[in-house]
Amino acid sequence: MSVAARTLTCVDTTLQDPLLGQVLDDRYRVDARVAVGGMATVYRAVDTRLDRVLAIKVMHPELAADASFVERFIREAKSVARLSHPNVVGVYDQGTDGAYVYLAMEYVAGCTLRDVLRERGALQPRAALDILEPVLAALGAAHRAGFVHRDMKPENVLIGDDGRVKVADFGLVRAVDTVTNTTGSVLGTVSYLAPEQLEHGTVNPRVDVYACGVVLYEMLVGGKPHTGDSPAQILYRHLHEDVPPPSAAVPELAVELDELVAAATARTAEVRPHDAVALLARLREARAALSDEQLDAMPPGAHAVHHDNAEDRTSVIARATGTVPRPLPSEHYEHDQPEVNRTSRLEVPPAAPPAPPGPPPPGGHPGRPARRGPRRSVLVVIAAVLLALGLGAGVWYINVGQFTQVPPLLSKTEAEARKTLSNAGLGVREVKGEHSSTDKRGTVISSDPGPGSRIRGNGEVTLTLSLGPRVAKVPDLRNTPLAKAKSQLKDLGLEPGMVTRTTSESVPKNSVVRTDPPAGTERKAGSAIALTVSKGAPVETPDVLGDSLADARDDLREAGLKVKVAPERVFSQEDAGTVVRQSPSEGTQLAEGDTVTLTLSKGPRMIEVPDVVGLKLDTARTKLTDAGFKVEVDRAFPFLGDEISSQSVEAGEEAPEGSTIRIKTKGL
Repeated sequence: MSVAARTLTCVDTTLQDPLLGQVLDDRYRVDARVAVGGMATVYRAVDTRLDRVLAIKVMHPELAADASFVERFIREAKSVARLSHPNVVGVYDQGTDGAYVYLAMEYVAGCTLRDVLRERGALQPRAALDILEPVLAALGAAHRAGFVHRDMKPENVLIGDDGRVKVADFGLVRAVDTVTNTTGSVLGTVSYLAPEQLEHGTVNPRVDVYACGVVLYEMLVGGKPHTGDSPAQILYRHLHEDVPPPSAAVPELAVELDELVAAATARTAEVRPHDAVALLARLREARAALSDEQLDAMPPGAHAVHHDNAEDRTSVIARATGTVPRPLPSEHYEHDQPEVNRTSRLEVPPAAPPAPPGPPPPGGHPGRPARRGPRRSVLVVIAAVLLALGLGAGVWYINVGQFTQVPPLLSKTEAEARKTLSNAGLGVREVKGEHSSTDKRGTVISSDPGPGSRIRGNGEVTLTLSLGPRVAKVPDLRNTPLAKAKSQLKDLGLEPGMVTRTTSESVPKNSVVRTDPPAGTERKAGSAIALTVSKGAPVETPDVLGDSLADARDDLREAGLKVKVAPERVFSQEDAGTVVRQSPSEGTQLAEGDTVTLTLSKGPRMIEVPDVVGLKLDTARTKLTDAGFKVEVDRAFPFLGDEISSQSVEAGEEAPEGSTIRIKTKGL
């Protein structure tokens, strides 16, 4: 079964689905519905252009009708598509087709972490850390790119058939340090929400860190840290109770794992690692401190547990204002049934004013407020619901009578946008164009007023269409100073690229010789243009070998070159202090101001002369040559043999390496 098929709660596939067999956007053929969740339906589809299987996630109609939600979905999908990481499920495309708003994603065969936990229960620490490490690597890439996932849970951790771990469903991703646009609500999954999400709607990398800590606890223990008879009870515990150490449930677990879970799930956000990269570092430190026995520890009798996913759907949850009250007994809540075709909303009633101090009620505890009676609590909840319905009806009446909302228009063609506006009773005031490197030419990139804005009936909207990427011609920059050339490129929307230097007889130093691509070529805005810049007229390197340092420096400077002297001198036959090497060598084409490095001689090496008197000629010659000398032979006359009778430098004395030693053979 594919990951997509396991990720969301399965539904009765015998029900007729109008999308089955259809081709979205004239490209994606919908072959099968594999799963339905609280936010969207997932299908297996085929990209008919590229002939590849992929997953198509289509938003539920009630969410697609929310203009602000669709606007955010489209823009955030574009941002997430820029995330390129091996542990992130790839996003290929996003678009709308009539009433359908969809996302085209990588299709991964395998299972989810939820499937593993459901079948196996608690995991060995080694397996848990092996899964969490790539998850944190993926989230770390998102955090460093400025995004927060917001809905980390086992359902969104995919384990491919090839063993790769990938993070899925970045559909709720938001920019760092933002608050949800849904007034008084927060998007997420009950069991994995951080306290600051519930209280303030805060969105930053630490909320993902908290969720990962809960997931780690669940992998190590086989169950969630906070449970309850209702979602509200779970929310209350996240706000007021610490996540217990895993070893409290599984004594075999090491203290380092307790510390890792405690750090990630600290109720005070500032105490947690600041992002997934920091938590990944903590994980690796903990792993390094564990022995093989501790990593492979398995609680006795570990087994798979039954999992009810009623509280694991992504939901729109009403944020608490002020202090969240203690939850009512479970019998006083209407349980949210696991219907999979809608986005659920859980209302948490606001706190009542604190009771005046006094003795605790019978059976109560000092410092703990007495629980209200069921009847009064039910009446308060019913009154709040009726009030909300009444206010909602009032707003509906006003809107229908005087105003309407601008529908979502992003990514539609002009004709589609005009039709959508006409169906909403609105017209088009003006159509403008604007260059865009990310939006398809001819599609809407913005409207004024924007989607979701209130506008009087029969009002008009200004559309801004994409003109596609800006195209600019590469200018003729020959003989233009480098700084000015870079400025001209930027003014045209192009980027200065790599700069290389060469000599030129005709182009002044530090001015452009040529561009790549050449002048007149058309390029998209933002393209890099490589520049070749003149180093000035060529200079031929003079020969200074054997010269003194002073003479060599004068010759090179006269040629317009700079001189650098190598710090180490070398033995040579040249006199000490003279040039024995130059780099570049004689005749090399350089530019004025280039540098030539000189290596100086420290004179010849002095070597002890061996004794060769009495030796045969060939033996004597070999011995002197091996010692580093040249040999000259003076044969006596008349010639009586090849035995050496004398040598020009006495044995044991020193002579310069490479110097000549004269030897003489015996005579009469």
